[in-house]
Amino acid sequence: MSLKHIRNFSIIAHIDHGKSTLADCFLEFTNAVDERTRKSQFLDSMDIERERGITIKAQTVRLSYKSKSGEVYQFNLIDTPGHVDFSYEVSRSLSACEGVLLIVDACQGIEAQTMANTMLALENNLEIIPVINKIDLPSSRIEEVKQQLVEVIGVKEEDILLASAKEKTGIEEILESIVEKIPHPLGESKKPLQALIFDSWFDSYQGVITLCRVKGGSIKKKDKIYFLGTEKECEVLKLGVFNPFPEELEELNVGEVGFVIGGVKEIQNVRVGDTLTHQSTKNIKPLEGFQKAKPMVFSGIFPVDTDDFEQLKVALIKLTLNDSSLSFEVETSKALGFGFRCGFLGLLHMEIIQERLEREFKLNLITTAPTVIYQVYLNKGEVLKVENPSLMPEANLISKIEEPYILLNIHTPSEYLGGFLKLCQDKRGEQKSLDYISSDKVILCYKMPLNEMVLDFYDRLKSLSRGYASMEYEMCGYEEADLVKMDILLNGESVDALSVIVHRRQAEKMGRKLATKLKEFIPRQQYQVAIQAAVGSKVIARETLGALRKDVTAKCYGGDVTRKRKLLERQKEGKKRMKSIGHVEVPQKAFLAILKTDSD
Repeated sequence: MSLKHIRNFSIIAHIDHGKSTLADCFLEFTNAVDERTRKSQFLDSMDIERERGITIKAQTVRLSYKSKSGEVYQFNLIDTPGHVDFSYEVSRSLSACEGVLLIVDACQGIEAQTMANTMLALENNLEIIPVINKIDLPSSRIEEVKQQLVEVIGVKEEDILLASAKEKTGIEEILESIVEKIPHPLGESKKPLQALIFDSWFDSYQGVITLCRVKGGSIKKKDKIYFLGTEKECEVLKLGVFNPFPEELEELNVGEVGFVIGGVKEIQNVRVGDTLTHQSTKNIKPLEGFQKAKPMVFSGIFPVDTDDFEQLKVALIKLTLNDSSLSFEVETSKALGFGFRCGFLGLLHMEIIQERLEREFKLNLITTAPTVIYQVYLNKGEVLKVENPSLMPEANLISKIEEPYILLNIHTPSEYLGGFLKLCQDKRGEQKSLDYISSDKVILCYKMPLNEMVLDFYDRLKSLSRGYASMEYEMCGYEEADLVKMDILLNGESVDALSVIVHRRQAEKMGRKLATKLKEFIPRQQYQVAIQAAVGSKVIARETLGALRKDVTAKCYGGDVTRKRKLLERQKEGKKRMKSIGHVEVPQKAFLAILKTDSD
């Protein structure tokens, strides 16, 4: 097919604005699926996606559309995630497109992620087609949302399309607009092959499957290909497209999007963002990829059964290929044994990865509380990057500590403004701006420590606003702060996996709350257990978990009181001996207690 008849585009939107439903309409309208194969959220292939109603992985599909003019066009659609934690997936998908459909809910209007995704599209110089979805709902505010799009995004009112994916109205107008407004791809088929890899995953039978956009030249079966970044050579065994089911082709031409299978079994030999070319043109200049995602949140993942360590390692390697924003390295803990310190883009990302490990790889895991990277300046002049509280040096060796800050944008109905101002103030936030984008909608901008946001901020944001508020954030550098390491001691022994780094003025309050929470979660022992929170050598909070007590005097039905006293003293000695050699088992719920301390 000629380049003039190809359109590569993504759908971007905030979470739950009807993006996946609209993609279903496109599949149905272009007869890509029939009655037998049709199902809702067709492109959301993972069970987790379908259960939660969110898109996690970007999916591609080739559609054949006959326009009103009678010409047939090839649409390469990439459905992208909507949550802030998966914006890296969006940025990768946009690199393979010339335009985007920007979907906005007619009831909720412009949300935080709508703005973030629009900025990504503008940075990539993509054509934006604004669509207001869910116009059939009684609570829709079409004119108000139109005004928001004009004022905040800067689109023209006459360019805004109206649709209802649920009622299947406005679908043909959107497809016609894609033909008219999104430019066709550029490139020459006679030039050397240049293909940008924007996604990949591992298949047990076929090896690594790469998803790429051909920017120049063409690729055929049995071609000898070369990965510029990893310097790996292989032969093309299969290539094809998803329409929406896999269909093998003999050739992928310039401007097209498809998958390539080269029998690569080593996962590390394929890198997302790499350039694919022919073996004969390996000296060609690589395409501009995209920046590697920087993890924001770190957490320890440990197998409950230590024999599962190798299985967990293999599972993480496979997930890294599928999700290159995940990073991990081996970590050891006195309390939990061998595991991995993993880096995530956010709390939802961390939750999804843990759930995928447990479901897809049948693993039983313990996850520690999330932390961020701190820059620790030592008296000697060295600078350490610390993402694990247990690696924090002694206080007398530290000159200063810097923590990462973010710029946080909160979109909220104005009636919840007071609650958010207090929440951000409690989280050491510094207000930067407060703008009304309509009579009842506010954008709040705060500068805030990332550490304050990663624990329970998103949950509290949703509960304060009854689910109506949204947020997005970006890193804005490091700043010095008065931070201390708080240890948790069980019977005088430090549990390294429960250590946290907190601001000095919040240490005592958090220590008390954490000790109280742990008292609820740690099972009672045959002896008394002291739960202490300490900063350095100073204990700042303590709770005592009472011993399980057997009534040893029950058999004494009479006689001298010294008989009872003798039995009680013997029990007391036994418990003291038990305490000196006893080991307190810490359950999974106790490690997540840190997440709950601020939400009460």
